[in-house]
Amino acid sequence: MRIAQLANFVGPSSGGMKTAVRALGAGYVRAGAERVLVVPGPCDARTAGEHGLVVQLRAPRVGGGYRLLVEPWRVLEVLDEFAPTSVEVSDKSTLLPVTSWGRRRGIPTLLFSHERLDAMLGLRTGLRVGIGAPVEALNRTLVRRFDGIVVTSDFARREFHDLAAAAGTPVHQVALGVDLETFRPAPVAPGSALAGARDGARDGTLRLVHVGRLSREKSPQLSVATAVELHRRGHRVNLDVYGDGPQRAELEQTAAGTGAVTFHGHVADRHGLARLVAHADVALSTCPGETFGLAVLEALACGTPVVTADVGGARELVDAASGAWGRPDPRSLADAVLAVAARPLAQRRRAARQRAEQFGWDRAVAAMLAVHREMGEVGLASPVRA
Repeated sequence: MRIAQLANFVGPSSGGMKTAVRALGAGYVRAGAERVLVVPGPCDARTAGEHGLVVQLRAPRVGGGYRLLVEPWRVLEVLDEFAPTSVEVSDKSTLLPVTSWGRRRGIPTLLFSHERLDAMLGLRTGLRVGIGAPVEALNRTLVRRFDGIVVTSDFARREFHDLAAAAGTPVHQVALGVDLETFRPAPVAPGSALAGARDGARDGTLRLVHVGRLSREKSPQLSVATAVELHRRGHRVNLDVYGDGPQRAELEQTAAGTGAVTFHGHVADRHGLARLVAHADVALSTCPGETFGLAVLEALACGTPVVTADVGGARELVDAASGAWGRPDPRSLADAVLAVAARPLAQRRRAARQRAEQFGWDRAVAAMLAVHREMGEVGLASPVRA
């Protein structure tokens, strides 16, 4: 099996996508598949490593630190050279010519849908009308051009379900995984000062954490507003925010004067970030448009229960034992935080970790390899769909 992974529109808010592509690719190679990863970058470069070949193609910046491949024919040259048995595409725009390339050669192409466009655009623009028609038109094109679509949650599946069924294109739901070694509970001795701090008992402060890019489509304002709401109710609370982005100044203004929120910026050290998350009482991951939520799994793996919105893919990761959920408004989310914090410390830590252990990367890799194998065996006997 020879798998080509194509990732486009790489930038500061694509951390979850990069983590998923990297973890899946490493798993493919461990399972015996050959793998090439094609990504945009500042210049052409090739790197061969233990996880296969990485081909970086020069690509312009398109704003906000992003790079976008705008010369798809150069991607096709790489594919001709590698001769994959299947192609996995994490892009819904400029790489569509890859689907025609695959049809001509009988090589199946899979769209790995990392975001739900209607939810993402609605959150980013604040618009509630006028989005549905253009998104549906694009999705209708996608289900006819790709030979299969991979989604990560039932919330994400619903975006394609009817259109894909009409086009006869299979939709595969594959939950992502979490690095259970990097993200793990902090060792806490019973009765230690650290144990008291974890439970907020040492100074009576409820310790919350939010990890993610501070951009509107990620809804960080809900986490900050939840902390401010708890402060307004008279609770001693501190929300540590790890991440940066264009909304930071606005969020800092929202929390100004409360002393309830501390902004730390981006933390590149994943092991260090894991230790910070492991020492919180509750993690907030409140975006109602999230299609999966790797940050949710990472917090759960650290033994930190999660409060999330009651809609979106992240909601599907949090069960009644490992956290709670509320309507995407500060009051409801604050109620959920207090309900989780009232549970015994050891109980909520254990339940969170046990939930995360259901989502190891090995399971996700095996599911994705099954999809690639199935697509390769079925082949492309049908003519190109217009």
